[in-house]
Amino acid sequence: MTTATPVSSRESHLMTLSELLELPATVSVETAARALGIGRNKAMELIRDGSFPAKTLRLGGVTKIPTASLWEALGVPMLPR
Repeated sequence: MTTATPVSSRESHLMTLSELLELPATVSVETAARALGIGRNKAMELIRDGSFPAKTLRLGGVTKIPTASLWEALGVPMLPR
């Protein structure tokens, strides 16, 4: 009998390409972190250090990530809609 290898909780939350392509114009830090395969805390650390791989927009007390910049960081080609 073979048993399936359990998927870690982090891997089960990775974003698929189709999910990436359906994102709105800007996304939350949490959504961008999920797309990058990192946690929110690591994303916030990278943003504070100025080394987050995508552009960030500070809007009042909220940080948003432009989806086009996130796609660029991930090497997703820009597709006409």
